[in-house]
Amino acid sequence: MPPRYRTNYFAHIWSGGYSANYYAYLWSEVLDHDAYAWFTENGGLSRANGQRFRDMILSRGGTEDVAVLYRLFRGRDPRVEPLLIERGLTGQPEK
Repeated sequence: MPPRYRTNYFAHIWSGGYSANYYAYLWSEVLDHDAYAWFTENGGLSRANGQRFRDMILSRGGTEDVAVLYRLFRGRDPRVEPLLIERGLTGQPEK
């Protein structure tokens, strides 16, 4: 059976900066799932938690490096584990 994909089939991913864009998409998912994990660890989607997120992240705009703002909000650097759990890649049961 002939191969379904030729060797250059995925060439578009690695040329022209697409790989960097794809990395940015994945990184935004890491931040998304890690921030959501903070909410679940701190009582869920409450008014107080939403206000904290608004005050520490959303309302700050470009006033400071986003990594600094995230660390102040989360208390640490983002971790990939919440994304891996969501995708079923850790061996832990889904919630």
